[in-house]
Amino acid sequence: MAGFQPSDELVFFVNGRKVIERYADPEELLLNYLRKSLRLTGTKYGCGIGGCGACTVMVSTYNPDSKKMRHYPANSCLLPLCSLYGAAVTTVEGVGNTKTKLHPIQKRMAKCFGSQCGFCTPGMVMSMYSLLRNHPEPTMEQILAALDGNLCRCTGYRPIIDSFSAFSLKDCPLAGSGKCCLDQQGEEGEEREEDFAPEPKRGIKMCSGLCQPEDFQPRDPTQEYIFPPELMRIAEESKQRTLVFNGERTTWISPATLPALLDLKAEFPKAPLVVGNTSIGIDVKKLGVWYPVILYPVRVPELHVFYRVPNGIVIGAATSLAQLREILLNVVLELPAENTKTYQTLLKQLRTLAGEQIRNLASLGGHIVSRGSPWDLNPVLAAGKAILNLASKGGRRQIPLNGEFLTRLPEADLFPKEVIVSVFIPFSKKDEFVSAFRQAERRKNAFAITNAAMQVRFQPGTAVIEDLTVLYGGVGCTTMSAPNASQKLRGRTWNERMLDEGCRLILQEIQLSPSALGGKVEYRQTLLVSFFFRFYLEVLQSLKHMYPSEYLDLPKETLNALGEFHDHPPWGVQEYQEVDPQQPPQDPVGRPIMNESGIKHATGEATYTSDVGPVDGQLYMAVVKSTRAHARILSIETSEALEAPGVVAVVTADDVPGENGKEDEDIFAKDEVIYVGHIICGVVAETHELAKEATKKVRIEYEDLERILTIQDAIQHNSYLEEEKKIEQGNVEKAFHTVDQITEGENHVGGQIHFCMETNCSVVIPRKEDNEMDIYVSTQDASHVQEIVTSALGIQSNRVRCHTIRVGGGFGGKCKKTSFLAAAAAVAAHKTGCPVRFTLERDEDMVIVGGRHPLFGKYKVGFMNDGKIKAVDLEYYINGGCTKDMSPQVLNFVVINSNNVYDIPNFRCRGRVCKTNLPSNTAFRGFGFPQTALSAEIWVSTVAERLGLPHDKVREMNMYKTVALTPFKQEMDPRNLVMCWKECLERSDYYNQRKVIDEFNKQNYWKKKGIAITPMMFPVGFDKTYYNQAQALVNVYVDGSVLVFCGGTEMGQGLNTKLLQVASHELMIPVSFIHIFERSSVPIPNAILTAGSIGSEVNAKAVQKACQILWKRLEPIIKENPSGKWEDWTKKAFEESICLSATGYFKGYATYMNWETGEGHPIPYWVYGAACSEVEIDCLTGDHKTLQTDIVIDACYTINPGIDIGQIEGGFIQGLGLFTQEEIKFSPEGEQYTRGPDTYKIPAVCDVPELFRIYLLPNTRNPIAIYSSKSMGEAGLFLASSVFFAIKDAVASARKQRGRNGVFLLESPLNGERIRMACADHFTEMIPKDEPGTFTPWAIDIY
Repeated sequence: MAGFQPSDELVFFVNGRKVIERYADPEELLLNYLRKSLRLTGTKYGCGIGGCGACTVMVSTYNPDSKKMRHYPANSCLLPLCSLYGAAVTTVEGVGNTKTKLHPIQKRMAKCFGSQCGFCTPGMVMSMYSLLRNHPEPTMEQILAALDGNLCRCTGYRPIIDSFSAFSLKDCPLAGSGKCCLDQQGEEGEEREEDFAPEPKRGIKMCSGLCQPEDFQPRDPTQEYIFPPELMRIAEESKQRTLVFNGERTTWISPATLPALLDLKAEFPKAPLVVGNTSIGIDVKKLGVWYPVILYPVRVPELHVFYRVPNGIVIGAATSLAQLREILLNVVLELPAENTKTYQTLLKQLRTLAGEQIRNLASLGGHIVSRGSPWDLNPVLAAGKAILNLASKGGRRQIPLNGEFLTRLPEADLFPKEVIVSVFIPFSKKDEFVSAFRQAERRKNAFAITNAAMQVRFQPGTAVIEDLTVLYGGVGCTTMSAPNASQKLRGRTWNERMLDEGCRLILQEIQLSPSALGGKVEYRQTLLVSFFFRFYLEVLQSLKHMYPSEYLDLPKETLNALGEFHDHPPWGVQEYQEVDPQQPPQDPVGRPIMNESGIKHATGEATYTSDVGPVDGQLYMAVVKSTRAHARILSIETSEALEAPGVVAVVTADDVPGENGKEDEDIFAKDEVIYVGHIICGVVAETHELAKEATKKVRIEYEDLERILTIQDAIQHNSYLEEEKKIEQGNVEKAFHTVDQITEGENHVGGQIHFCMETNCSVVIPRKEDNEMDIYVSTQDASHVQEIVTSALGIQSNRVRCHTIRVGGGFGGKCKKTSFLAAAAAVAAHKTGCPVRFTLERDEDMVIVGGRHPLFGKYKVGFMNDGKIKAVDLEYYINGGCTKDMSPQVLNFVVINSNNVYDIPNFRCRGRVCKTNLPSNTAFRGFGFPQTALSAEIWVSTVAERLGLPHDKVREMNMYKTVALTPFKQEMDPRNLVMCWKECLERSDYYNQRKVIDEFNKQNYWKKKGIAITPMMFPVGFDKTYYNQAQALVNVYVDGSVLVFCGGTEMGQGLNTKLLQVASHELMIPVSFIHIFERSSVPIPNAILTAGSIGSEVNAKAVQKACQILWKRLEPIIKENPSGKWEDWTKKAFEESICLSATGYFKGYATYMNWETGEGHPIPYWVYGAACSEVEIDCLTGDHKTLQTDIVIDACYTINPGIDIGQIEGGFIQGLGLFTQEEIKFSPEGEQYTRGPDTYKIPAVCDVPELFRIYLLPNTRNPIAIYSSKSMGEAGLFLASSVFFAIKDAVASARKQRGRNGVFLLESPLNGERIRMACADHFTEMIPKDEPGTFTPWAIDIY
């Protein structure tokens, strides 16, 4: 379509600087332009579909008609570059930086520990910055809403919320919380010890709080960019001018008037109208849709109107959802309540719809016309009898926005040449009621599983139905109405008989196939009638308010079915032991020193692998992946791809000069594919877009083979990756004959996807001599990358240098698979002789990398009538996927830790790794412990349920109390475990809260509360000594500055910060003298992967040893000049030829495990802890909220309480996802459905416990670790199981009240579907049950 008219120049501003793009491409998105053309890499790629917030920028526009400016956050991954004509864009670099001035937002994020890996931090900063530009003193509700669209996988959100809370003057949760510990670094002291630095000691006081926001400097408005006057002039001058931008394939046309728009729509009837690109953009991204012409009507004034008419309001179709919210808020305040019922219902749905970025981009008209089944506003508009005002060259007309329109019936739809100009939304009437409901995988920023809108109008002054409208979303391809049910209920009285008849009619009219898209069929059908019941009660309550003398009060047990959960600002408390008052103030060990990269995270200056600048001649690789779970490759046809524009090469297994992988893992599939997503070949091209497009031209011919997908399939086919592992003590079989009772059962624990904010990425740069190669890679194991790459290229390790600056989240997902991905890029670089950049897109990363192992367990437990467990026999199976990866090691942990904290005299556990045709599962935070420990808590709680005893009593009765041997004969001392348990009981006020909750549950039928406390002994480290080793190199320069190298990778766990603290302590110099270099295989060879929680502490040991060597060398110099400065001593040492470089080596903790005997010493030490959580569930929908969590954990002498508490909180929230929310779905053919933030929901800000308290147990020691510390990287995750069991406690109360006593099984994740269906009632009994085996399900359970 190029040639419609010559292209206009695209003019906009970025960070106050003018940008002129003479050949703007309509297909280019702002994110790509910022990162590649302007090199503003602070804005991150996280998902590409506007679901994570990592790419957030602020867009400022000027309206020449209203003379007003608008500032709003936006997802740059969705923003077409051409939409920015006349706009000003602010990125994180423009907010503040270390070279000019930091913004208070950035300072607070860093000093309050609001970043860990830091990849999400720029997006968080931009969301808050956009809010402050519009609301300088926001409420906490506004702050939380501003973060709805931002995800973080590291922090657990609490410190981010704390960071921003100070901007809300009246709502700061930390006001008056006590002494701030942030700035206790102090000044450099003069006193020095002559020998090594002394072991740090602790004081006797406890510190509370890590962040004191009110102490920060206020925001300086003069620091903000002004809107460029030039853009105001441009807006005025272009008011009547159509703008055109011609690309190679697409023409972007932006009319300024309605007649011009209608002319264009008449000429190009198939051209989509794009406003926010939140629908069309995702179709282009995910479905590969292409449009030759795109119409951008944002500058048409008629599409932005708002005015009131006698019977309603009219709102322009291009009004954003955020603007719609502001309009409705004002209207609701101005009009009588009886006229605003529809508007209030729309506002209710807008509170949870998408994130703030999408709400500012998406338009009302776009939302309406795209008609997605789970869209939340369309059913409300239809129930409210909205009218669409349409226009075309042929004239204007109106059509109702009703069920027929939403189901796309031709006679009720737009004509191809029409556009929606505005929407008329009528006032509601006195005897009319409108409500809406939704249930989603997450309360905010998640598509509804099912939503509903309902409207009823009564004959005046009566409860006789005159009009009824019922609509549902999420149950079909479009929004569905129930006209037949509505018709039959007209004339009926609003009472229980009508309710029962209505439920029956709705289920008859709206039916779901058992194979329905999205699954959850029985749950969704249950929601249909549950929502109708809630609507019935809401209307009944409203009638009571209107006519109090004519209606009885609702029974209390029924009344609590009304209302849904509302989010309250979370409040956190963190308590830890202070350092010894005698410790020199410049000694940072034991103090909450902020993350050494925290400021750089907040300014976008922190560099990740994907930010490494383009190299001359750089190429890009995209991969062709298998579409079959198990098949023989018959042919790979690449000729068409090779002829595609910009393509340089196609790389296959035949191009690998050395070994095509190692063990059972290959780089490129050779003859056979073994899972959907298996990489077959790579296309190398001049740009990523060209490479990706060319992958579609590669033709693969398959011959399908038998596939094995589930654990049950694997057991049936005897398909395993490893031999059975077993531990045993006592005589299990004999003990079963001596107990009072025996219970047997099964349990399932689902998997989990890492969802690191930074996807896997590598940049390979071949050198021109000696086969040398530099690899920049986001990995937890640079040495393994080096090993696989050199093996693939057939060269020695000394020719390959691996560099990792920092990792944007790892959690185990960048241990093994990353090496094979980097090797694929290295083979491409070897073949082409050019640098190659290979970045997985989010959907690829979520499929290829694998995740946490799903577990299927069988248990047999023998116990006495008092609750004492005497015998346990366990069989555990984990789904390893198609290759070993790290599954054998994970299985070891599953078996070794299968008793958690319980001292069972007769105990046996056997485990197997199942081989299936799914992506290989791998290491994940906790390394099998969460699955096996949850299983232990399940069989312990089953004993309690069988006996009718309190769960806490049975747990405590069977816990280790004194020094004992584990089933694998390692000695353990549980005293800290007992202290954590008792302290947690006391701090949570468990027994009093138990009584309060029991009383609440007696009085409430549809809402239930639950409480649970769970203990933990988490194993730290690896079961082989060499896996616990570490090496460091410390160089001191003549000027006194210190450079530290280590074999560990910084990925958000605070490794570099702790190393700074250790080096500062050992050398007795300020932290400012010390710099940590990136992870590199050059100075530190053969380093072990950073995992198992111990990366920080073992590398700290190595740094400590190196520093002690240096100090010993400097001692003679210091004794000669004891009053000198550090710089004087280092200079003198150089002059006396004293080596100022030292290597520190830590051999590792002595561990081993003999699987032939089932005995060993595989665990360096345990972290003990306990958590108590309180929850409330909605029995009608399955929704739940965590009211309170108390965690007590023995961190011993924490090197940095700020970092360690952050790890505990972040792990807990990740565990919350594992146990209650995150669910991986596979098709019966082995295709993974959950491939992005739209289909896979990790916890968000709305999931943080309302009260979240962390207490580090004081006065405890860990003699084997540095400074008597313990590692906190993984331990917090399992403690979220307390939420799982609190939910189960609430469900048990509901079941008991419904006469369903006895033991019942709940699987993990315990999500809304499982909660609702377990709260069985007469609504669930209405739902027809489909017999398994009589249909093909949409998704299968892989455990």
